[in-house]
Amino acid sequence: VAYTLLLALGAVLIAIIPALGLALMRLSKNKAVNAIAGAYIAIFRSTPLYVQLSIIYLGVFSMIKIPTFYIFGFVNIAMFIPGIISLALNSAAYVAEIIRGGILAVDQGQGEAARSLGLTQGQSMRYVVLPQAIKNILPAIGNECIALLKETSVAGYVAVVDLTRGANLIRNNTYDAFNPLILSALIYLVLVVGMTQLLKVFERRLKKRERRISKQ
Repeated sequence: VAYTLLLALGAVLIAIIPALGLALMRLSKNKAVNAIAGAYIAIFRSTPLYVQLSIIYLGVFSMIKIPTFYIFGFVNIAMFIPGIISLALNSAAYVAEIIRGGILAVDQGQGEAARSLGLTQGQSMRYVVLPQAIKNILPAIGNECIALLKETSVAGYVAVVDLTRGANLIRNNTYDAFNPLILSALIYLVLVVGMTQLLKVFERRLKKRERRISKQ
């Protein structure tokens, strides 16, 4: 369970920066920049995550010798790094489109007003447009976190002992397929429901904060 949570949360955090860059590239008026970002998003959204993981683990990281050592006593770095990078690169493609949609949802007049006050295009994006876009996309980002939590199950194919891999190891040792898999499904259910409730609490607090600010 700890391995699964580390993979999911780590992949989301790593994916945010490239996703933001991809979103801005997609909004660029430069056709070449736009095309590069569009190609990346199309490739990672149109191919299975398992195939991407296999290419990165068996292809890229077969040429990079990562020393085998453990952190936290159970995380094998040699297996963990290819898994988390694969998940992050895949998630970045989806998060980029979420961010792009959030930016486009902000009224164009906001950016124009910022530039009329002397801000550059980059400053208006950073200080005016992005803060409003982030507020709009938080629910969608939360849903992506939940989806990514379930997608970590493919990491078991590269010997990462996540929740699904752990259930399969027990199944192989006990020849009992039903109970370990049912238990892992229930644990996934508890994790997803827990994350969903946390997101709802966060959204409610965000709305209350907005109402207080609007009253002031």
